[in-house]
Amino acid sequence: MRPSLVDKMKQNLIHETAARPAVRHDKKRVAAKQAINAISLVLILLLVLGNSLTKAVADAPPSAPEILDQVRLQQSQQQLDLQGQLRTGATVIPFRMTQTGPVIRYTFANPPEVLQLRLGEKGSRLDLVTEYSTKKFSASRLDEKIDGTGVTYGDLALKFLYWPNAQVIGADSIRTRDCWKLRLPAPGKDAQYSSVLLWVDKESGAIMQLEGYDKTGRLAKRFEVVSAQKIEGRWFLKQMRIEELEPGTNKVLVRTYLEIKKPG
Repeated sequence: MRPSLVDKMKQNLIHETAARPAVRHDKKRVAAKQAINAISLVLILLLVLGNSLTKAVADAPPSAPEILDQVRLQQSQQQLDLQGQLRTGATVIPFRMTQTGPVIRYTFANPPEVLQLRLGEKGSRLDLVTEYSTKKFSASRLDEKIDGTGVTYGDLALKFLYWPNAQVIGADSIRTRDCWKLRLPAPGKDAQYSSVLLWVDKESGAIMQLEGYDKTGRLAKRFEVVSAQKIEGRWFLKQMRIEELEPGTNKVLVRTYLEIKKPG
């Protein structure tokens, strides 16, 4: 292994001091050179330490609130008018998804139902839209599945993006994308999941994977982006796989795909 620059300086200083003759009239010059070498060594050590600290700061992850802010910003900045479907086995539930900034609307045809999600600064709100009114979606229905699929109304509400006490627990790679990995504990017992693990693309802020854990801390549901597509120069979700799992065994009970169709 090649010696480092600091090690070379140390060795040079030791060898030079040992090799000098003990001549009286040279004492001042020797002392001056030793002082210069010592100062040089200190400067090099400070430079190396400074570079190490700078790299450590550069490599430090953003905080969990900063990452979640990025996710919410990424979710709320899109302008969309797309056709999609929820597919579970032979069951296909078509829907239209329109979005204007922080307001996302899901229009289902069979049975007819319109849901509107509003992403605010401090929370999200899921509304049921009728011909004559818009009212808050009943909390008692959030755990209901949408027409027998593995997706619940609560899943659409994205409440977990606002949970406090989130923590960054590491970094990971999901489908070749570098992601931050976060743990989000539920703020109360009435939440759909007791905790959520979230993988967020470092570059775009897009959610790449999500795992929801039940009241006993066992994995209950997994959402994973399978593929993406480019629409009008921007990347959008193409297919997401949602798996409802048997807690404790991780056996897949229901597998649903959320698919977005490219216009034209």
